[in-house]
Amino acid sequence: MLKPWFIIGSLLLSCFTVAAQKEAPQIRNIVLVHGAWADGSGWKGVYDILVKDGYKVSIVQEPETSFKEDVAATKRVIAQQDGPCIVVAHSYGGAVITEAANDPKVVALVYIAAHMPDAGESEAEDGKRFPSDLSKSTAIKKTTDGFTYLDPAQFHEYFAADLPAEQAAFMARSQVFNYADNFSAVITTPAWRSKPSWMLVPTKDRTINPDLERWYAGRAKSHVVEVSGASHSVYVSRPKEIATVIEDAASHTR
Repeated sequence: MLKPWFIIGSLLLSCFTVAAQKEAPQIRNIVLVHGAWADGSGWKGVYDILVKDGYKVSIVQEPETSFKEDVAATKRVIAQQDGPCIVVAHSYGGAVITEAANDPKVVALVYIAAHMPDAGESEAEDGKRFPSDLSKSTAIKKTTDGFTYLDPAQFHEYFAADLPAEQAAFMARSQVFNYADNFSAVITTPAWRSKPSWMLVPTKDRTINPDLERWYAGRAKSHVVEVSGASHSVYVSRPKEIATVIEDAASHTR
């Protein structure tokens, strides 16, 4: 005959197990992909929140030397995941994950102020639909060997207006030069055509026109969240809002 204390202990253990299962994220793995003229360190604030909330987070470091190599770097990290994952991208990284995230492990895509081209499209061509303030400026510079960068003197204005000037200056001086042809890379198999997607639109984005981000989201039937007053660097300036969108995607995807 079972002792009363054993029965009570078993019931309590069952309750704790059920509670833990309810609290644990549905999808544990998150892959973060940065955009042009940046590196993975910009995700630090988002990373900290997600890890605290129980997620396993991986950050892709794209070389930005070719679109093919950036896609390969992203696929490499996705392949390392030990289960289903959400793939998140900022800016140019959106084009990268659109091509790279067709892996069965990827169950949803989150675009943060990002490009989202379809098959046969490039972000350069799509950008002409709704030109950005940056595209009309003189801020994009090019090296003699074909790499682009943002003029450090204009970086704060066009890329990171809602960050402190000192932080924007550091980002400008540590930016990764992006091979110019990357922006013209044509998508072959867009992952968002077969997977649910989310789009976060910063309303004061001057690098990508917010109307283009809205247009992308409408075409893909994405879940849309707008962050009022945020710049293109919303993934750095508003980590709580970014983490909330990612966790929403994780909780609504199986």
